[in-house]
Amino acid sequence: MGDYIDLHCHWVAGIDDGAKTTADSIDMLRALVDVGFSRVVATPHMRAGMFDNDRAMLEAAYARTVEVVSEAEGMPTLGLASEHHLDDVVFGQLIAGRGLPYPPAGRAVLIEFPNERFPLKHRERMFELRMKKMRPVLAHPERYRPVWKDIGVLDPLLDGGTVLLLDVAALVGKYGRAAKRCAHELLEEGYYYAACSDAHRASDAKEVAKGIARLYKLVGDEEADFLLREGPGRICEGRVED
Repeated sequence: MGDYIDLHCHWVAGIDDGAKTTADSIDMLRALVDVGFSRVVATPHMRAGMFDNDRAMLEAAYARTVEVVSEAEGMPTLGLASEHHLDDVVFGQLIAGRGLPYPPAGRAVLIEFPNERFPLKHRERMFELRMKKMRPVLAHPERYRPVWKDIGVLDPLLDGGTVLLLDVAALVGKYGRAAKRCAHELLEEGYYYAACSDAHRASDAKEVAKGIARLYKLVGDEEADFLLREGPGRICEGRVED
């Protein structure tokens, strides 16, 4: 166990609903290292009307945070991407090449849907991203109400090349019973390609640790290692196969 890669975390200071200060950033990263993550990619929000961030703003906030964080001991390897809400504004930025894909290959992008419903034309938009040589990585599908009713609603997205990212804390009930049940069902049916923390504060690491332990218990060492190491690594390197 250990040497995990976290593809979804809000440790950049003062830019969204995650870390407020660089001290918060350091505390969060240290807590995630203690859980077993050796590489943590920041994914601050790009969401019109809520987090009106663009690429330049996120890169500047990341640079300011890293300048302080890099002086602290015991930090993981760091990287920057973004959690792109699939609204008209952010989708336009993605298509125009102004999103923040996963480093280093820049061939996969983290996408978020509204919890209550799938966006209009979401299949077409995910297809357009593929045509732009960007692999959609769907954040926390276990939280989406349409998936609670029928996990099969995700099948067309998977068939189109989207991969699914598990928030491990969902396995231990952090987001409620419905999300927990859905996460277990998706895991049992083999829908996930990778797992993450989606940490917003240092205290989240406790539930992340419990979720990782639950993950190993449910699927065994080989599958859990894939979800926490190999799957995330392939996403970052652009090696996900259709």
